[in-house]
Amino acid sequence: MDAVEAAIRLMEDNPLFNAGKGAVFTYDGKNELDASIMDGSNMKAGSVAGVRSVRHPISLARAVMEHSPHVMLIGEGAEAFARERDVEFAAPEYFHTEERWRQLQDALAGEAQGELQARGYFGTVGAVALDASGHLAAATSTGGMTGKRWGRVGDSPIIGAGTYANARCAVSCTGHGEFYIRACAAHAICMGVTELHQSLADAAEQVINREIPQLGGSGGAIALCADGTFAMPFNTEGMYRGWIDADDGCHVRIWRDD
Repeated sequence: MDAVEAAIRLMEDNPLFNAGKGAVFTYDGKNELDASIMDGSNMKAGSVAGVRSVRHPISLARAVMEHSPHVMLIGEGAEAFARERDVEFAAPEYFHTEERWRQLQDALAGEAQGELQARGYFGTVGAVALDASGHLAAATSTGGMTGKRWGRVGDSPIIGAGTYANARCAVSCTGHGEFYIRACAAHAICMGVTELHQSLADAAEQVINREIPQLGGSGGAIALCADGTFAMPFNTEGMYRGWIDADDGCHVRIWRDD
């Protein structure tokens, strides 16, 4: 749990990703942040959605899991809970980056001209980890889609859709959230392993590269089993991904053929 939270916090502070600082803007020019975390050893989970002033949504999600009777908190209620737990806040301008602002203006201009543009949904960050005791954890954080309206929430804070972990499998997803929600993607991958006795690679391939595209969606996932095997399937041109092996070797990949 400490490892996945720490990894996500680093990426929430990095404006290259669509999470925390550098998150995309809503239609109204705001940043609305979602995150979730799950402990596979006991299947406890916490998540937040639509928070605007919390610097590290992933840490708030963990606080929800550990210090509340609930799994998901949203909006003003989530931020009220954050104040009770002394979670770190940040001013709205902290999250603002010019690149994300330009992306919103481009999307709004296209919409004004009647162009049906796909909303940007790339850049969600996730982490899965296996400890020395064989316990698994998963975590995900995102700013959602550029130009999202009406309090839209994607898959990232929904346990079983964007994040899931049990005793044998941990998954974090990235992509077009509406399709991941419909497929219960993270849960489906783990059920392929635990109930259908598929290999992790086959279970992840089935969901990410077959079921999601059949529904009309795109994206990827990172998945890890208690035996140390892992899979990083995606159906897009590339996906930023990395891992540390048992010998502490660090590996980073972007494209499909890397």
